[in-house]
Amino acid sequence: MTGKATRYLYLARHGEATPDESGLTEDGRRQAVLLGRRLRDVPLAAVHHGPLPRAEQTARLIGDQLTGVPLHRSDIAGDYVPHVPQRDELPPESADLFLRFLAGASAEERENGPGLARRALDLFTGPVDGEEDRHELVVTHNFLVAWLVREAMYAPKWRWLGLNHSNAALTVIRYAPDRPATVLFSNDMRHLPAELRWTGFPPELHI
Repeated sequence: MTGKATRYLYLARHGEATPDESGLTEDGRRQAVLLGRRLRDVPLAAVHHGPLPRAEQTARLIGDQLTGVPLHRSDIAGDYVPHVPQRDELPPESADLFLRFLAGASAEERENGPGLARRALDLFTGPVDGEEDRHELVVTHNFLVAWLVREAMYAPKWRWLGLNHSNAALTVIRYAPDRPATVLFSNDMRHLPAELRWTGFPPELHI
């Protein structure tokens, strides 16, 4: 009978993107390289990344700092709306705010996003089969990081809303056998100098 081992899931939002989101800015490239250097001593088994240029470029720059770690392109690690709540799911005081935010989601996003989100939970979360712990990095977008953190916290589905992550910040979740998931740390920017922190956040939220 195969045993279970601990999965360590490393999550990173892509580096700062150009205004047209066709790739990374120079600061975004620096962020990705510095994140890769931070992860050099982590025994990563794989780097998964979304298909959009800003995520793929970030993953490749991270991969350049690592040795022998395969990169896997996956729509499951892409940019999508994981769950569109109904008004009665939301706190009354913030329902209008969140529903306005989600009003721009296309019919395709509303139809396909939840299925991709379920597949992300199947692929990236929970203990792993075997005797050896597994460390994996997912280079993705803010929505998926928020969705996976929400799931690890056993929060309601709508609670991915309002969980924001800086470009190239690091979040780590541990999935140990027979134990609840544990968010070890979230939105960690210690590998970035001050001038490269908090990109992706409005200035009033920089702390």
